[in-house]
Amino acid sequence: MFSSKEYLDRKTGPYGIGRLSYLQSLVTEFQDTTDEDAKEQVLANLANFAYDPINYEFFKKLNVVDLFLDCLEENNEKLIEFSIGGICNCCLDKVLKQHIIESGGIELIIKCLSRPQENTVMSAVTTLMYLTTPQTKSAITILPVVECMLRFSESSNKQLANLAQVFLQDYCNSEQIKEAKEVQKNFRDKFRNEET
Repeated sequence: MFSSKEYLDRKTGPYGIGRLSYLQSLVTEFQDTTDEDAKEQVLANLANFAYDPINYEFFKKLNVVDLFLDCLEENNEKLIEFSIGGICNCCLDKVLKQHIIESGGIELIIKCLSRPQENTVMSAVTTLMYLTTPQTKSAITILPVVECMLRFSESSNKQLANLAQVFLQDYCNSEQIKEAKEVQKNFRDKFRNEET
C-alpha cells in the first residue's frame, strides 16, 4: 500500500520519528556497522521502502540509490539481492531512473544476470526492462544480454522463463535474436567438437 504524507503524519504523531529521520538512521547504521547480518537486514528494509513513491524524495536526499549501486559490487549475495531489489522497486521514478543510468547502473545491473540467486537475476531482468528507453536500448539489448535471455527463456523456473520471453519479444528485434542464437549454436558445436 502506498502512503500519503497525511497518513505518515497521523501514524507517527507530532513527536514521532519522521520517515526521513528513520531512513537516515538506516543509512547511518548500514555505513557504521561491520556486522554482515545487520547490513543485510538494513538493506532489506531500505529495499522495502523503495516500493512506496512517497519515499523517493527521501531517497534522493540520502543517496540511497547510490548505496544500492555500490552494493551491487559486493561479494555478499544477499546484499546484491536486496540492492537490485531496491533498485527495481524505485527505478520507475524519472529522476531516480536517470540517476541510475548516468551512474553506470546499466552495466552493474547486467552483471547481476550471471549471479547465482534467481531472485537477483529476476530483479535484474525486470530492472533492465524498466530502464529501457530509446536512449538506453542499444546499451541494454547487447548480444550477451540477448544470449542470457535466450537461456533464461528455457529455464525450469517459469517466472524467470516468462520474464525472459517478455524481454525478447518486447525489447529485442529478430536480427538480435537470430545473432544470439547463432552464437549459441557455434558455442555448442565447439563444445561438442572439444568433447570428441
